[in-house]
Amino acid sequence: MKISMTVNYSDDPQKAAAHVKRMEEAGVDQVWVAEAYSFDAVSTLGFLAAHTDRIELVSGILPIYSRTPTLTAMTAATLDSLSGGRFVLGLGASGPQVIEGWHGVPYNRPLGRTREVVEICRKVWRRERLEHDGRNYQMPLPADQGTGLGKPLKLINTPIREDIPILIAAIGEKNVEMTAEIADAWLPVFFYPEKANVAWGASLEAGLAKRDESLGPLETIAGGIAAITETDEEAKALLDFGRPQAALYIGGMGAKSKNFYNTLFQRYGYEEEAEKIQDLYLDGKKDEAAALVPEDFLAAINLIGTEGFIKDRLAAYADAGVTALTVNPIGDDRMDTVAKIKDWAN
Repeated sequence: MKISMTVNYSDDPQKAAAHVKRMEEAGVDQVWVAEAYSFDAVSTLGFLAAHTDRIELVSGILPIYSRTPTLTAMTAATLDSLSGGRFVLGLGASGPQVIEGWHGVPYNRPLGRTREVVEICRKVWRRERLEHDGRNYQMPLPADQGTGLGKPLKLINTPIREDIPILIAAIGEKNVEMTAEIADAWLPVFFYPEKANVAWGASLEAGLAKRDESLGPLETIAGGIAAITETDEEAKALLDFGRPQAALYIGGMGAKSKNFYNTLFQRYGYEEEAEKIQDLYLDGKKDEAAALVPEDFLAAINLIGTEGFIKDRLAAYADAGVTALTVNPIGDDRMDTVAKIKDWAN
């Protein structure tokens, strides 16, 4: 099982590079750089490519709306070249608050757009003359929508790989189905191993049934906050670190009527808690909302506990099909924590 970690995308680049170098030395396999509405992920990933040798560099995630599909493909090919074939293109739809509020772009047809972006990227990397006639994107642009001078072009450079891995962040049922069909890897959030089949089993089965065999098995990347404790009581206290973020996503990451994380929380069986947490959070009562996040949920989606407890959780993740474990350590000796979990996971 691979070990993944994130790096602060708004951090000082020199500090971030030093931190990632320590990750590499500790045996971490992948490092993620997010892109929300702070510094862009691409520049940081390019900087990290020059300061690392082995670790995979993952965009986690690039929103599909903020770049044209061809620019996304060009960017991925460049980062793969800079890193010597170590880049993984992480894509996602983000949400309407960021896409419409920050980028000023309509948040429409996220599934169809994602499918077309993936298709276009793979055409670009194969250096095909780009002709694409989709509902969302047309290359060349039809004459009645422009000057009529557009022509089919192909990427000038030859990419290191024409099959750069693509992962898709997805939690909605239809989005997960599409991901299982077309992506190399799947990035869920709040992954609860024992309830994953309840939330996504049918979607994964439907998508995998349509999957091209040439893509190989679908990788699944999941995990959470990590800390190794001496006692269960100590673990319970540390679980509180996960409450604010869980409350933010379940309660405040989206409008009342359109919060993908809240819907997932409901599919896990927490319908009543989902409504209460959202109401409190949207009313500005964030601490009260965080207090309502169930302890069993936090324990299941994170890696906080004694050695025996964490080993049991690692087995649960493996049984649920997780192939890469995201580890976000807290406390002292963070790299030591990562090294131990890597050893236990393998």
